[in-house]
Amino acid sequence: MPATSPSPAVLLLDAAQIAALMPVADAIPVMSDMFAALARDRIHLPLRQIIRPPEALGAKGMLGMMPAFLGAEACGTPVYGAKVGTFFPENSRLGKDPHQGCVLLMSGETGELLAVMNAAQITGIRTAAVTGLATRLLARPDASRLALIGAGHQAHWHLAALAAARGLTHVRVASRSLASAQAFVDREQPNYAFGLEAVSTVEAAVRDADIVVTVTNTTEPILQAEWIAPGAHVNLVGSSTPRHREAHTELMARAELFVDRRESTVNESGDYLAAAAEGRIGPEDLLAELGELVIGQHAGRSGATAVTLFKSLGMGAQDVALAAALYRRAQAEGAGTHASI
Repeated sequence: MPATSPSPAVLLLDAAQIAALMPVADAIPVMSDMFAALARDRIHLPLRQIIRPPEALGAKGMLGMMPAFLGAEACGTPVYGAKVGTFFPENSRLGKDPHQGCVLLMSGETGELLAVMNAAQITGIRTAAVTGLATRLLARPDASRLALIGAGHQAHWHLAALAAARGLTHVRVASRSLASAQAFVDREQPNYAFGLEAVSTVEAAVRDADIVVTVTNTTEPILQAEWIAPGAHVNLVGSSTPRHREAHTELMARAELFVDRRESTVNESGDYLAAAAEGRIGPEDLLAELGELVIGQHAGRSGATAVTLFKSLGMGAQDVALAAALYRRAQAEGAGTHASI
């Protein structure tokens, strides 16, 4: 048998190491490059596979597998990767992130395993970075008042992303209870010069807001069209399955709609599918993917008074692109733990 060279030691990154290596503001340009490559067909991206066992088996949550291949244009060197993660919505009540699992990174040249990374932290950072990118591309340049709906794990990253994307002057936070919103404000206020305010209802948060972000686990719509001010930009982030919705149909029909990926939206988005089932919108109403905005194939919002809406679902290419960037940064800085397997 011919001699084989040893495989490289596998990089292991935990949540704290990922957070230290990749502030969310640094992840925004990583996501911009990834979406540009996706728009130029430099990424192979199958739909995610969701495994949801029958309730009769006593299973909680669900398992998702999100693979992708990124060419060199997307991240500097070709890589395979996949996020294997679970989603347990009730984890928030236990003080745990609803997203668990790992991101695997493999060489696109040899197939060797390069890294195993904490999926919850990567999911939080890349999701918020995409929201920040969408807001840079779609919100009015003078947008400064943010409504943040949800005070769970995603809210922390999204506040950082929106602060990086726009010069915020005030943030209103609404959650399941005023107490949880106030607790979030108390934790986050020392990190920002602008004011954060906890409010008791979604309506109180979004009235007169220039930017709205929803990061909830609701299965019933909470965002009414009449609450959204002319010229506002809305990011729907929390609803990532056909069973989850955050926006009422009237808002989906009123807004100019933008998505991370059309194929994912028409198959997986509860916000889109519910409004489409009512005959209010169709595929032709999805004006552009984020990558098409990045490379200039679409101009974005039609005018200062238009309401724009970005529906974020998430996809494996985001996780793999961020993992590749983390791998490069960790190698350069000597960070992380290495193990031979």
